[in-house]
Amino acid sequence: MCGILGLLLHDPTIDAASEICEGLSLLQHRGQDACGIVTGGPKGRFYQCKANGMVRDVFDKNAVARLIGGMGIGHVRYPTAGSSHHAEAQPFYVNSPYGIVFAHNGNLINTASLLHFMDADAHRHINTSSDSELLLNIFANNLQQTGKFRINEEDIFTAIGGLMEQCKGAYACVAMLAGFGIIAFRDPNGIRPLGMASRKAGSGKDWLFASESVVADASGFTDWEDVRPGEAVIITRSSVSRRQVSAPATFAPDIFEFVYFARPDSVLDGISVYRSRMAMGDALAEEVKRVLTEKNIEIDVVIPVPDTSRVAALNLAQALKLPYREGFIKNRYVGRTFIMPGQQMRKKNVRRKLNAMALEFANKNVLLVDDSIVRGTTSKEIIQMAKDVGAKQVIVASCAPPIRHSNVYGIDMPSRFELVAHGRTTEEIAEAIGADLVIFQTLPDLVASVRQFNPFITSFDCSVFTGEYVTGGVDAAYLDHLEQLRADNVKGKDIVGDVGVLEGKGGGGARDNASDHTVAVVTESHPVNGHDDTIGLHNTWKSN
Repeated sequence: MCGILGLLLHDPTIDAASEICEGLSLLQHRGQDACGIVTGGPKGRFYQCKANGMVRDVFDKNAVARLIGGMGIGHVRYPTAGSSHHAEAQPFYVNSPYGIVFAHNGNLINTASLLHFMDADAHRHINTSSDSELLLNIFANNLQQTGKFRINEEDIFTAIGGLMEQCKGAYACVAMLAGFGIIAFRDPNGIRPLGMASRKAGSGKDWLFASESVVADASGFTDWEDVRPGEAVIITRSSVSRRQVSAPATFAPDIFEFVYFARPDSVLDGISVYRSRMAMGDALAEEVKRVLTEKNIEIDVVIPVPDTSRVAALNLAQALKLPYREGFIKNRYVGRTFIMPGQQMRKKNVRRKLNAMALEFANKNVLLVDDSIVRGTTSKEIIQMAKDVGAKQVIVASCAPPIRHSNVYGIDMPSRFELVAHGRTTEEIAEAIGADLVIFQTLPDLVASVRQFNPFITSFDCSVFTGEYVTGGVDAAYLDHLEQLRADNVKGKDIVGDVGVLEGKGGGGARDNASDHTVAVVTESHPVNGHDDTIGLHNTWKSN
């Protein structure tokens, strides 16, 4: 996932950077690979700092002090498509037309045709393999068509409406126009989250866009409201304009936000993440009770896999009248293993992150509750840890159904063959991860657990469970292509090949001249002559 943020302060003499930095730290769970902030200052000047790394490491006191201006946008990322260059850290920038900065959460599914359009028709250069830069250039190209010296809100709405017709997939976006204001929009299916809030400031208001409501809560913003699917919002210091710029489509927010990604203290699309996880625990308790009765197994203790599953595990234990215990102690200075690129790195970090307490496991039948089982790497290590300290039986209960399909909308579940549930029965999954038994939440129960808090949402994107993609346009050939781009063995490297992949768009990679269009993988490029390889604006990161 990625996290995005936009902030416009009513008083242009107050710098927005420190508050954007604080907001990004609250979204750090959504991406730990890279982060960036661009602010808009006097005379339309942009100031940028972005790099690979965590928010606390990239934005020291000096870096923040150089980010001048009362409005700005920020981004935290982990790589799904594309490489891990500093140049691919967001926000992205184009100088024409007018000066635009752009940050995006999601993933496009028609990048090949859009790249061809950029090259053949728009004649705009795409310098990285990030579809976020592609989205920005589609937006910029649509604005360019006005041919005006200065644009207005009407022109921007028209440009975003055109973008939504051209771009297929999931995208929640924030943008900033030099000397103008901040803009946000969300794809017609509303797959990725985005909301807005305001705060009284003197005679006017400060305005915030963010991926999750927790940013608004922590910064004193109120009246949180979700950006609607297919809606665009433009905020300047004198006005707020909102418009539905896309034809109605099936509203289908990603259910995995509620299962795992979002913070429990956030509210997304009118649904409390915390309450939805409580409901998941209640529903899972019924399924666990049914299966355990059928198998004639008795449980001694319920233990959550920290942290995401704690809420559900506590409700499950209460519903089954079983003791709830904290059996794993977490080292809080190691990042989320799901987000770490590379299977070996994930495996190595599980035991660095968690330590099992023998007191809670020895000679007991343990029910481990986890939010989901994705690759199975973490689950296998955790189950082995429990058995190493003396657990008699380890039964795993998952708040989510088996994940058997790729996510194409911006979550790093790239290859079907990396998913432990792909092509396996429940019994085979248990064997693969070393559990004595695995119990999965049913999909109807999961959907009901979330939907009950906002009955106006009639469907969710459940593609990782069902293989049904709400946007259409996803076939076997596309999935093969995506897996090639995002597989663990090539992540962090540039991939360039024929125009159907990303020809010449690999951020400095060598061109592949093979006649069969085999994808060429080349290692990351390095700064030349001591200069940073970040594209676009001067980058204040680690500058003197």
